[in-house]
Amino acid sequence: MLLTIDVGNTNIAMGLVKDDKVIGTYRLTTKTPRTSDEYGIYLNNFLQNNHCTPEEIEDVMISSVVPNINYSLSSCIIKYISKTPVFVDAFMPCGLDFQVDNPAEIGADLVVDMAAAYALYGTSCIVIDFGTATTYSYITREGVFAGVTISPGVRATAAALTGNAAMLPEVELRKPKKVLGKNTVACIQAGVMYGYIGQVEYIVKAIKDEMNDPECRVVATGGMGRTIAAQTSCIDEYDPDIAYKGMNVIYHLNKA
Repeated sequence: MLLTIDVGNTNIAMGLVKDDKVIGTYRLTTKTPRTSDEYGIYLNNFLQNNHCTPEEIEDVMISSVVPNINYSLSSCIIKYISKTPVFVDAFMPCGLDFQVDNPAEIGADLVVDMAAAYALYGTSCIVIDFGTATTYSYITREGVFAGVTISPGVRATAAALTGNAAMLPEVELRKPKKVLGKNTVACIQAGVMYGYIGQVEYIVKAIKDEMNDPECRVVATGGMGRTIAAQTSCIDEYDPDIAYKGMNVIYHLNKA
């Protein structure tokens, strides 16, 4: 069994992969600092909830974009599972050809997303990861990682609005029925959600036009991915487990 850990700026997500299937997931907030023992408590709870013992874990893969917690997290894995985790980067075999200016700048989160998408679909893809930032990564039919677009995430967009306007309150992020609101909450929700959906549709179309690839598959993932994907036809599907699947793909490529 493979333990996969996806460390993002907002959440740390753990996934258990058995026989190439994600059989359990767990999520906690990314909070620094935590000790290795604190991580160990969460890890043990996760394993127990999935009726898994540390001895059943064959290896551990970590995709992290938060370097400050890597040492404590790695120490936790060594202490509680007796395994040395492997950290994903763009220089390890992952089934992709990175044709960008500096592969070292590519986040591990993008590497695992695209490794999974290409392994699963075997064709050109745009993977939209709705996290603290929203990333639009494109890969060609030949497996060439051709570039990324990065924009502020949905929650960051809303926070920038309400945090800098004294009379605008924080609101639940959901799309109201009408674009013209009749009260402050509905007005903010309409502006943020309709505006963000429009941004997604425009960027997806722009990438397809730029790459002359109108039929490429569009896959969404990440915290707000389900909400946005349900509101636009430009996204073909939502896959919350794509990071775990990508780490599993990379694990097998490197194990071979």
